[in-house]
Amino acid sequence: MQTGITLTAAAQQFLLDNLATSPAGTIGIRVGLRDAGCSGFAYTVDFTDVQNPDDQSFDLQGVKILIAEKDYAALKGTEIDLVQEGVNAELEFNNPNVIHECGCGESFQVKES
Repeated sequence: MQTGITLTAAAQQFLLDNLATSPAGTIGIRVGLRDAGCSGFAYTVDFTDVQNPDDQSFDLQGVKILIAEKDYAALKGTEIDLVQEGVNAELEFNNPNVIHECGCGESFQVKES
């Protein structure tokens, strides 16, 4: 099993384009989890200007991805893709650690590490 994070070519280009117009001082993209919905977690994706000492850091073809240590076990092995539907585009997470998703698709559970 892949232990890091990977990006598809489409997701990489999308993130590079967004980083090019990001606020001054941005060093990368922070990917994480927040409590949400009926199943437990939802993904977060934000610009970041700080790398914390406990962050896992991945440089993926020019895109720096940072993940807090507390979220890393639930995200390791995840592939981030870009899904285009008409004029809308959104990042999709193909996470091998997900064991259950709620019916509305807003939240998920991960296997215990």
